[in-house]
Amino acid sequence: MDPEHAAVNGRNRAQQTQRSQRSHHEVADELRSRILSGELRAGARMPTQARLADEFGVERGTVRQALRILQSENLLSNVSKGSPATVAQDVDKALTGPAAPPRTTMVALASRITDAFSAPHVAIDALCLTAVSLTLAMGEPLRLIHEGRMKPARIDVRVLLPSRDIDLAFPAAVDATGDGARVQRRWLAQRNAQGQVLKHNLLALRATHGIDVRITFRALPFTPPVKLYLLNEAEALFAYYTLERRGEEIDHEYLETYDAEGTQSMLFAFEPGEGLRAATFVEQSHLWFNALWETISSELVLTG
Repeated sequence: MDPEHAAVNGRNRAQQTQRSQRSHHEVADELRSRILSGELRAGARMPTQARLADEFGVERGTVRQALRILQSENLLSNVSKGSPATVAQDVDKALTGPAAPPRTTMVALASRITDAFSAPHVAIDALCLTAVSLTLAMGEPLRLIHEGRMKPARIDVRVLLPSRDIDLAFPAAVDATGDGARVQRRWLAQRNAQGQVLKHNLLALRATHGIDVRITFRALPFTPPVKLYLLNEAEALFAYYTLERRGEEIDHEYLETYDAEGTQSMLFAFEPGEGLRAATFVEQSHLWFNALWETISSELVLTG
């Protein structure tokens, strides 16, 4: 089959028709994540606008608006009504640097972590709700390591996650009577699954590439209202969890919940080279993380 006429991510048309209508921003977010993850390679031609419209279940005008957003971010070139657009050659530099505007975690974190992996000693500290964003962001540097384009000598990762023994502030059922336990069980399953995938993917580098890898998890006695990533003791990435009321199916039953979509949280980057305020923020973020790690956090086991 001609690749141009295949779904970008392998999903078939029957699956696409089950989707609700998407906005051009949502289409842009999905395509951007594929570009930054390497699924759509630098210099490659995009699928036609007609094919993308079919995949996402939207009008071509919606696709065209999404492509123009990505062109404005220097991720695409040759966006027009004619031939398919082309993925930019310098994708790695498009959304980085002190002048880059804040982006969602899904967009910004992967490129920042990939840059961090260019150092001989990679040190990453993370405080978050489930580690979903961190696990996704690790995909690009892991791919580069497996391709032989990157090989740090040592990787140290520390992750703070909420304890299973607390009543979470969120996600939470709107009607907590009888439903709160189901919401918490689903969160716990996601927390454990994401942590296990992250741990497995990183520790595998010991056997495959001889890299000295250490990854440690500890449990917090509270629900973090923010997420924080500290990279190589030189950069702090910070985002708020913004709560929304939403309806969703949990254990085959519809529930109204208060929850946050962490991958869409706006991520703010601070680097010492950007001035005293940024340097102080990075320093204080490290002090805060270390204080939590060394005092009120406890051992975390990623099971049940």
